Amino acid sequence: MIRVIKIGGNVVDNPALLKEFVRKFAAMPGMKILVHGGGVMASQMQKEMGMTPVMVEGRRVTDEDTLKVVTMVYAGWCNKNITALLQAEGCNAIGLTGADGNAIRARKRPPVHVESLDMDVDYGYVGDVTAESVNAKFIYSLLEKGIVPVFNAINHDGEGNLLNTNADTIASSVAIAMAGYRYRSPREVCCRCEECTHCSDDGRLTHKTELIYCFEKDGVLYDKDDDNSVIPEIDRERFAELKAEGRVADGMIPKLTNSFKAIDSGVERVIIKHARNLLDAKGTTLK
Repeated sequence: MIRVIKIGGNVVDNPALLKEFVRKFAAMPGMKILVHGGGVMASQMQKEMGMTPVMVEGRRVTDEDTLKVVTMVYAGWCNKNITALLQAEGCNAIGLTGADGNAIRARKRPPVHVESLDMDVDYGYVGDVTAESVNAKFIYSLLEKGIVPVFNAINHDGEGNLLNTNADTIASSVAIAMAGYRYRSPREVCCRCEECTHCSDDGRLTHKTELIYCFEKDGVLYDKDDDNSVIPEIDRERFAELKAEGRVADGMIPKLTNSFKAIDSGVERVIIKHARNLLDAKGTTLK
């Protein structure tokens, strides 16, 4: 099993919660990949620098100055702080942007029409990532050596430019890429391997892959003001209903959208839960 776990900015910005999460993440057995945000800290730094954060449906509009700020926050302090905390727990982690090892390439997003605003929005230096732009071979080479990749939201376009990508999208794309990656294993292992889902004629295997979104709530809430209103399961039809009712909005929209895309693309399951419940059977399961 390969697990891709994503933590949001509200976790990264909470030292006590982050330390608790890191301890549990380090204790999680098997191959694992961590993807983190840092939007809360980035917005705070923007304000301290006299800049106004601009968000559209949970996604940050990134001009040139904003790109510099988020790179400093995401790829700098947040990434290296998390990596250091993991090392302290005996987890051999390596902090990465998409540019490192050419791990993840992104394509600069053209202006898009946002239906909720009925207008075209230019997101600036924002990159769109797909599973095809994830270097699964490189990432797997780290995993099989016992190294845990820790990705942040900064990627590159292969032409020398950095781009800011929604961390939920990165987590989903990485999970899809790893679910589809076929690694070579000796033929005699195939019949005994409990991790693979199937093998091909050339002896290549694939791992079951799970995507877990961890943030500061116990799951997707029916009532955002009631922490006890966790919705145990959500399918596409229910998602459409909740969105129409305004029960899910802002950053939860891309999180759920990416979750269903991952399931459609071979990821075993997607779970949305509180960071402190990483090792518990709690949260909202997407099916």
